[in-house]
Amino acid sequence: MLDALTVAVAAAALALAAWCGFAAYRDQPTKDWHFIGMAVVTVLALAQLVVGLVQLGRGEKPEQGVAIFLAYLAGAFAAVPAAGFLSLSERTKWGSVTVSAGAVVLAVLEVRLYDIWGG
Repeated sequence: MLDALTVAVAAAALALAAWCGFAAYRDQPTKDWHFIGMAVVTVLALAQLVVGLVQLGRGEKPEQGVAIFLAYLAGAFAAVPAAGFLSLSERTKWGSVTVSAGAVVLAVLEVRLYDIWGG
């Protein structure tokens, strides 16, 4: 895995978590700007998914197994979009809390992906 991409995804996810957490603190639901931020984080996670699949296709193997790596990679890609869709159904501050929590989950998954690959 590319360490720089893993750090970038985790940092962007934590920035999104702080931003949406601040919106929740101010009793605001997710707004269009938050969804743009979610899209940026999702594109970074998609890039990581592609890089991970390409590396597996080239024959590189994670230290802790391919199946667990693929499961975490798919979960990392889905974390923020799933939280975003859930926030659409909750148009109160709790929608912002949901996105913030999803972004924190993504950051934690990034640390775990780094571990699984052998970092």
